[in-house]
Amino acid sequence: MMKRREFITLLGGAAATWPVAARGQQRDQMPRIGVLIGRSERDPEGQEWSAAFERGLKELGWIPGQTASVDYRWQTGDLSQRTAFVDEIVALKPDILVASTTQYLVAARNATRTIPIVFVAVADPVAQGFVASLAQPGGMITGFGLEEPAMGAKWVELLMEIAPGIRSITAIFDPDTSPSRMFLPSVEASLKSLGAKLIVSPVRSESEVETAIAEAASRPSSGLLVLPDTLLQSRRELVVAAVAKHRLPAIYTIPPFAKSGGLIAYGINRYDLFYRAASYVDRILRGTSPGSLPVQMPTKFEMVINLKTAKEFGLTVPPTLLALADEVIE
Repeated sequence: MMKRREFITLLGGAAATWPVAARGQQRDQMPRIGVLIGRSERDPEGQEWSAAFERGLKELGWIPGQTASVDYRWQTGDLSQRTAFVDEIVALKPDILVASTTQYLVAARNATRTIPIVFVAVADPVAQGFVASLAQPGGMITGFGLEEPAMGAKWVELLMEIAPGIRSITAIFDPDTSPSRMFLPSVEASLKSLGAKLIVSPVRSESEVETAIAEAASRPSSGLLVLPDTLLQSRRELVVAAVAKHRLPAIYTIPPFAKSGGLIAYGINRYDLFYRAASYVDRILRGTSPGSLPVQMPTKFEMVINLKTAKEFGLTVPPTLLALADEVIE
C-alpha cells in the first residue's frame, strides 16, 4: 500500500514534470519565455546574444510576439535589483526561464523550483550544485556551460607566445560573482613548468581593478590574465584602458575585450551558446523534461588578436599565431 507521504511526493513530481506545452494549452495562451541576460541592455554584446537566441527560436517556429512571448531583464550591479528583476519575471508565470551568468541562475533557482531553467554560459554547474551531473542533470535545470578548468593552461600558452619574456602573471577576477578560481590550478601548473609564477589578485570594484593592474605592471616581466566574470565584463572599456596605460601584456578570456583594444582574447563564442539554447527551450516547451537533457559544453572558440595594440606595446605577434586567429584587428 502506498503511504500518504509517498503519494503526495509522487503527485508533486508529476506536476513539476508535466509537459510545458500541455500546461500552456490549458491556459489557452502562447508560451511565455523569461530571459535573464548578464549584460546591460545598452551593451551591444548583450543585444547580439538576444538576437542569437531569437534567431534560434524563430528557426524552430517560436516567433516572439506571434507564437511565443519573450520577456527580458538585463544586468545590474545591484544585487537587490537583480533579485527584483527575477521576481518580476517569475510573477509573469513563464513556462520556462533562460538565465545567463551564475548570479542570475542562483537568483532564478532561489525564486522558483517549478519553472524549468535553461542556463547559458555558467561555469562548472556540477561543482556549483546546479545539476547532479552533466549527462543527467536531474531536476528542473539544464543548459550550456563555460570553458573547462584546464583552459587556464591555454591562456598562459598564448600570452607567453606573444610576450615570451614574462616571468609572472597576475590573474584578476571578482571572487563574489564568478567561480573563476577553478582556472587557477591549471594556470599555476603551466606557469610553474615554464619557471614563472602566478599572482592572484581578487577585485571587487573599479578602484580595485585599476590598483591591481597598476601593481601588476610595477612587477618586472609581468603579464595579466583577465578571467571571465560579470564585474570585469561589464567594465570592459575601463579594464582595457588601464592595461593600455601601463602597456601591460594581457590576455582576455572573452573575445570582445580584444575588439575594444585588448591585446589578445581567446574564449568561447557566447553568441553560439545563446543560439543553441533555443533548441533546449523548444524541446522543453514540447514536453521534454529538463533533467533528461544533458548539459552541453562549448564547441566554438574564438581568438581575436589586436595587432594595433601589439605594435603600441612593442610586441611582435608570431605569424603562426596570427594564422590561427579568427580575427586580426589592425
